[in-house]
Amino acid sequence: MALGLALGRAWVKLWERGAPKCRTLLLTGPLGAGKTTLVRGLIQALPGGDEAEVSSPSFTLANHYPTTPEVAHADLYRLAGTAADWEILDLLDEHPGIVVVEWSELVPESELPEHRLLVSLERVDGSGDTGRVARITASTPACAPLCEACKEAVSAFSHGADMQQ
Repeated sequence: MALGLALGRAWVKLWERGAPKCRTLLLTGPLGAGKTTLVRGLIQALPGGDEAEVSSPSFTLANHYPTTPEVAHADLYRLAGTAADWEILDLLDEHPGIVVVEWSELVPESELPEHRLLVSLERVDGSGDTGRVARITASTPACAPLCEACKEAVSAFSHGADMQQ
């Protein structure tokens, strides 16, 4: 949750200066790694997030939250083994706000936006339900401020993080 809150606050600051190039958050990790919990923190940090009910959009494919900027949240879990869903690919290209994609490894690399932040989450064995490792990668310098904003939040994770820019 701390990482999501940090990302949300960082995005608010970037949007105050105009729509940033980096508007896509890609999330990977096994079931139960904390992807939806991270999204919940992100939404809470954005203006209007207190009115949003964040849930995994596994069956609807995408949820839209009444935040500023608006967030489109997609979960591709049930698309594993199928061709790319054009609606999701259009969302990546055309959504004017922030796009969050869980199970983003299912999107072909050629279809991903140039500017994106990738967060890979893993549970730490033996840590119960609290230990996580987060690997955060900024695809371009335009996403580096978001990566930097995560450093403090990630230190709250019990086993650290690997930051790449």
